Amino acid sequence: MDNIRSLDLEGLDGPIPMGANLLSNGEGATFKAWAPAARQVRVRWGYIMNAAGAWSYQEEACLQRLDGGMWGGFVPDLADGDRYMFYVVGPENGDEGIKRDPYARDLSDVPAWPDCQCLLTDPDLFTWHDSGFRSPPFNELAIYQFHIGTWYIPEGRHHGRFLDVLAKLPYLKALGINAIQPLPVIEFPTMFSLGYNGVDYFSPETDYGIHKNDASLVGYLEMVNGLLLEADSSLAPYTRKDIEGTANQLRMLVDLCHVYGIAVIFDVVYNHAGGDFTDRGLYHFDGQPRGDQNDSLYFTDRGWAGGLVFAYWKNQVKQFLIENALLFLNEYHADGFRYDEVSVIRNEGGEHGWLFCQYVTDTCHFNKPEAIHIAEHWPVDNSIVLSTDTNGAGFDATQNDGLREALRAAIGQSAGGASAFVDIGRIATELASPGVHENWRAVQCAENHDIVYRDRGARIPQIADSSNSRSWYARSRSRVALGLALTAPGIPHIFMGQEFLEDKQWHDEPGSSFQIWWGGLAEDKHMADFLRFSQELMGVKRRFAGLSGAGLNVFHASNENRVLAFHRWDTDRGEDVVVVVSLSETTYYGYHLGFPAAGHWREVFNSDVYDGWVNPWVVGNGGGIYANAPGQHGLPAFATIVIPANSIVVFARG
Repeated sequence: MDNIRSLDLEGLDGPIPMGANLLSNGEGATFKAWAPAARQVRVRWGYIMNAAGAWSYQEEACLQRLDGGMWGGFVPDLADGDRYMFYVVGPENGDEGIKRDPYARDLSDVPAWPDCQCLLTDPDLFTWHDSGFRSPPFNELAIYQFHIGTWYIPEGRHHGRFLDVLAKLPYLKALGINAIQPLPVIEFPTMFSLGYNGVDYFSPETDYGIHKNDASLVGYLEMVNGLLLEADSSLAPYTRKDIEGTANQLRMLVDLCHVYGIAVIFDVVYNHAGGDFTDRGLYHFDGQPRGDQNDSLYFTDRGWAGGLVFAYWKNQVKQFLIENALLFLNEYHADGFRYDEVSVIRNEGGEHGWLFCQYVTDTCHFNKPEAIHIAEHWPVDNSIVLSTDTNGAGFDATQNDGLREALRAAIGQSAGGASAFVDIGRIATELASPGVHENWRAVQCAENHDIVYRDRGARIPQIADSSNSRSWYARSRSRVALGLALTAPGIPHIFMGQEFLEDKQWHDEPGSSFQIWWGGLAEDKHMADFLRFSQELMGVKRRFAGLSGAGLNVFHASNENRVLAFHRWDTDRGEDVVVVVSLSETTYYGYHLGFPAAGHWREVFNSDVYDGWVNPWVVGNGGGIYANAPGQHGLPAFATIVIPANSIVVFARG
């Protein structure tokens, strides 16, 4: 051990960043690791495969011990794509062995995890095209959530990959969403995963990448350059180097989304990590003796979701997670984050967990103010979205379950028949998101990855009609559920397949019976009609600022009639909109309803049109109505309108 040479740090300017980093002058790479209990930390490089197909390293050297439990060194003549690993010698009675760099930007796919090696990656070599992109204002976001591995799987492929998502960019653009939120994309240990058992936080999941020697990469490069040309012919095409490596393929996904006007919000898991760490990972990185309470460098002994909660009381652990967020903001041009189960950080981490929330939101807001930070916290708590100046956690928005549960309950109640009780009043209450002091900060949905996962909750069409998820009852009630999520105050969130009436729960295993049925858009007219409904209501949301504004007045909620009506407006521009919703099986002709002002109101959307597009028996208001005095429902005017059965109708002034 003493005969291994030591690496030099002399002549390097400035602080050494964590992990492995190539110098901008091309002269080599610096290495830095946190291993306070270790007696020695080495770096190995020059990995080659021998004739028998086994990988072995050619060079090894010791890092220097630095302050604060750090180890560092410099290796000349290394370049992008070179392989390396750490070797850590723990304290007496501790562990000794090969370790992956906790900050590794990419991992090899041959050999596969957990026997992979870390790859040196120069993020500056990727050619970005998104300089003209600006993420939408927070209150104008419309989020589409999906799982990379199962959302879209091309014929002949076993599972979906980063580049496969790009084949669906024109579809996403036509849908009208302006942000995607893939489930977690970092390296996880299992064959299939939702992504919440990550183990290598700075490395994209290698199964979502395509090896640089894969013959299909030529076709993918042609595809992405075709998409680039179609969007903007002035942009330089991607090169073969741009598309090689899992990390670059994730960058390409973000870049092309931006070119198409779509923001990318990453789902990050800072409350726990793991499942299966293996001896090469984070759990015992510095080789501390096992068996003592809280003997892990990065984790407590407290379990969560099959993994372990981070040790937030350690500043270096907090910094590790903050630097992870900064990497996605800076090196992947992320437009924000959805933070998994912040309530676990708060409950398990105590004051240190709360401080971490404040540190990560403050740091990221300073680094990229336009990036949004969405918390998942149960129960919904307004302090999560209060500024850190007032001792809040500093998140911009929070997932909201109030409207979601009210919607799902009402759809289920309506399936009981025409005489069943439907709690419209509960929806009316939850539209205002009472747990959040500013309603635009609530992320609203009727479905998400947790709710409709296998063996959990049903999809809306199944709740709407469990005997026939393609019946008129299922179709029309599903339009109401999605329509309310899109027109309610807050940030709407659509789960994959919801936009075209997918009725199956989902599973993270590709090829299962839960697979999304893309073929239905060609074979099932109901699905195609529902997609048109989703696209055109999304267009209405974009056109009328009132549907993104903070103004809300729920002025009519009738459990007896199963009718709900609310007024929305933008507090700066006005642009008044009235939304009328019915879960009645009867069409109402001559329904008296209050309106915010006298005069002409255009009927800008009517969901009944989309049932058997164009519905030959559509009922509506002939394009508009006139409101007159006297007032009704606390408003200065009223009108007599037609409300189709199981529908959502939108009126705008003018």
